Amino acid sequence: MKAPPRADLAALFAAQRAAFAAAPDPPLAVRRDRLDRLATLVEQNEAQIVAAVAADFGVRSSHETRLAELFMIHAGIRHARRHLAEWMRPRRVATPLYLWPGRSRLIRQPVGVVGVISPWNYPVQLALLPAAAALAAGNRVLLKPSEATLRTSELLEREIAARFAVDEFAVVTGGPDVGETFARLPFDHLFFTGSTAVGRRIALAAAANLTPVTLELGGKSPALVHRDADLKSIAPRLVTGKLFNAGQTCIAPDYVLAPQDRIDELVEALQQSVAALYPTLGVNPDYTSVASDRHYERLAALVADAEAKGARAVRCNPANEFLSEGARKLQPTLLVGVRDDMAAMREEIFGPVLPIERYATIDEAIARINARPRPLALYAFGGDARSRERVLRETFSGGVTLDDTLWHFSNDELPFGGIGASGMGAYHGERGFRTFSHEKPVFIQSRFGLAWVLRPPYGERFELVLRILKRIA
Repeated sequence: MKAPPRADLAALFAAQRAAFAAAPDPPLAVRRDRLDRLATLVEQNEAQIVAAVAADFGVRSSHETRLAELFMIHAGIRHARRHLAEWMRPRRVATPLYLWPGRSRLIRQPVGVVGVISPWNYPVQLALLPAAAALAAGNRVLLKPSEATLRTSELLEREIAARFAVDEFAVVTGGPDVGETFARLPFDHLFFTGSTAVGRRIALAAAANLTPVTLELGGKSPALVHRDADLKSIAPRLVTGKLFNAGQTCIAPDYVLAPQDRIDELVEALQQSVAALYPTLGVNPDYTSVASDRHYERLAALVADAEAKGARAVRCNPANEFLSEGARKLQPTLLVGVRDDMAAMREEIFGPVLPIERYATIDEAIARINARPRPLALYAFGGDARSRERVLRETFSGGVTLDDTLWHFSNDELPFGGIGASGMGAYHGERGFRTFSHEKPVFIQSRFGLAWVLRPPYGERFELVLRILKRIA
């Protein structure tokens, strides 16, 4: 992948900044047209996108690409297009009595030029969904996709260039050096999806220009199994959430907290679910590869470290196949009896490995969740209404799905984002539109306004009026 010279990147940014200055408030028709072109790009290139992503991964389930990448973009754009006129409309807000008969309102304006840095694990969805939100809000967009998914990034670059002017929406390809230069541009907003470690560097680079950032990171998302949970019912949902995209999902359940007297029953239910959902692994097109040799080796090292420190590794290989390392298909592995000193309980796993941790009481389970960095997602299964509400109130996470996994991500009426080390800011639906907009407060003074009574020279009149205002405020 040939990286653009730094001068070209700066010139591209300058062109977008000039284009925005010339047309700073695109009308509804222009914004809808941009969304329509983006939707058409995805629809007309479905086969090419599926093939490119599969080639980048080695094996990537076409069904997972069509659902998690293409359908999510389709649904997000349709939602934005349906509500765009409403989102753009100025909003009247209440005016306190002491400012009557003045009026107040909010005007939503695009911020300018938005930078989007997207990751490799969902290389189309996590590139185009934030871009769509920024375009809907009326901005110009520069996208830096991951160099780890080379074919997909080149496809996006080519197809976006065929449908958008470079000063409207453009793609910049290249490696980490280009990413670093990209992050240091004085964007009006910078959106990054990726690891917490890289997110810190992005935030530091953006801080030099006081660029606002949205960071969609990750972390160790727990799955809490209440004592009364129906394990046969929840096991397929846990397995689906964990093994979708071979676990290479920022909101995949990263570890399970289960009652200590139900561990063996849970392990058996999970093994049965793996066998039912993935009866074979090696030649199964539904079971996705680990995306790179580096990540495959990292995952194998997590399992080896846990075993060396006393954990029991339960490898799920229903057909007892030989899985070559070259194919990068790692058999689903349950780690039973994990401890905090194991790497699998310190690092985000991002693969088909699932630690299972015991707890004795719900107090202990909540304490363990809260002792760790705040995760991007939390899942809880079973429990009565009181215990479920307690978990919701007493734990902190970016989002929650109860009695299943992943699905809160797919509702455009719910904002998606992290908290603490799992990120800052949110998008999806109207929240995405607002992320890339400035809500400008406007106060309209009446010709009969009484502000004159608070002007100098100050004296008894001022004191009297101030006492009255304190009573009615």
